[in-house]
Amino acid sequence: MRCRVLRFGIPVSTLLLCFAFAGYGQTRLSDYKNNLAPNVRSPQHAVDRMLEIARLKPGETLYDLGCGEGQILITAAQRYKVKAVGIEISRDLAETASEKVRKAKLQSQVTIVHGDFMQTDLSKADVVTLYLAPLANESLRPNLERYLRPHTRVVSYDYPIPEWKPIDTSESQGRSGAVHTVYLYEVPDSIVKK
Repeated sequence: MRCRVLRFGIPVSTLLLCFAFAGYGQTRLSDYKNNLAPNVRSPQHAVDRMLEIARLKPGETLYDLGCGEGQILITAAQRYKVKAVGIEISRDLAETASEKVRKAKLQSQVTIVHGDFMQTDLSKADVVTLYLAPLANESLRPNLERYLRPHTRVVSYDYPIPEWKPIDTSESQGRSGAVHTVYLYEVPDSIVKK
């Protein structure tokens, strides 16, 4: 009898474990199905340069697409007294960003949204910041053109937005001496009409 329980119990428990891991994997992988860029933390001097070139004014609203741990949002809220909204597809990063916002006591100024910025209405933004891969900028461009109001500024670190003309650029020194470009766009002036 004991041998029979072991003979049937082990395969059944193994099967249950496989289902549990499969369910966990689907939940976690669904976080990333629309992930358009890797998580690369911006150096603080790059964040500072992005916010300087954006010419933020107190009371404006900044959206950071793919906000990671919230570094741009927290700096913008503290230094420029703006409202800041971060959109992050990774649940873990969104939770980390929310915790950092709580620790900085900025909940009234900074909102973290766990979601897909490709599905986000950006019409309330005065400034949009992004540090995304080139393909992501290209995929995002139609949404920016659809949602952003005239005079909204868009700041992109490292990669230009295809078919847009920057109104300003700035260089930022990176790690190991690499030079990075910060692009500033303004709607509709930066949109190249065909």
